[in-house]
Amino acid sequence: MKIALIGYGKMGKMIEQIALGRGHQIVSIIDIDNQQDFDSEAFASADVAIEFTNPTAAYGNYLRAFAHNVKVVSGSTGWMKDHGDDVRKMCAEGGQTLFWASNFSIGVAIFSAVNRYLAKIMNGFPQYSVTMEETHHVHKLDAPSGTAITLAEEIIDNIDRKDSWVKGTLTAPDGHIEGSADCADSELRIDSVRRGEVPGIHTIAYDSEADCITITHDAHSRKGFALGAVLAAEYTAQHSGLLTISDMFKF
Repeated sequence: MKIALIGYGKMGKMIEQIALGRGHQIVSIIDIDNQQDFDSEAFASADVAIEFTNPTAAYGNYLRAFAHNVKVVSGSTGWMKDHGDDVRKMCAEGGQTLFWASNFSIGVAIFSAVNRYLAKIMNGFPQYSVTMEETHHVHKLDAPSGTAITLAEEIIDNIDRKDSWVKGTLTAPDGHIEGSADCADSELRIDSVRRGEVPGIHTIAYDSEADCITITHDAHSRKGFALGAVLAAEYTAQHSGLLTISDMFKF
């Protein structure tokens, strides 16, 4: 398979290693300093482009890839609110293909399935209050993480007493805490911590007077995310439309 990389940071470099190891060819690498390569023959020859950049660049990257009818796998978050409807229309009516996920880790896909199942059970036990905390490296710009938001939305979909999520506290690398732990009973609070080079930890806790039930996903490295992105590219090459993890893994 011919793969183009959009974004060549730590994640892009790890995706490159894994893709090459699985027998694929990297035909184009686009970063901030060579945006003109979107219009190159090499980029247009790609079966799939894998995009990991930032919320401000992602949507524009999709448009430039779609202009050459190149399918896109993307892990960028933060663009959905402003551009989600446009992207859905392009995939549904314009013949384009985007595989989007807030997290490509196989372990997170499994964790997400457990999260949904546990939320369905806890819907019948209102004595348990639910909270969430996510911890990431100091370079991560958004808080809460896209993965945390996805997990929170899954809980809200399955627990009648919760109708929305809210941003809780943010613990900065220097220990400074901003934000608030206060929220309405109908809101699910997501607290964030930024420290060191943590790849990603997500913890969901159901607390009652009697006990506490906690589930956690703790990533050891970015390798799981990178492998999942390449697996998604392999899947996307054979499928079309707006795709996500639930299409690839039938949990």
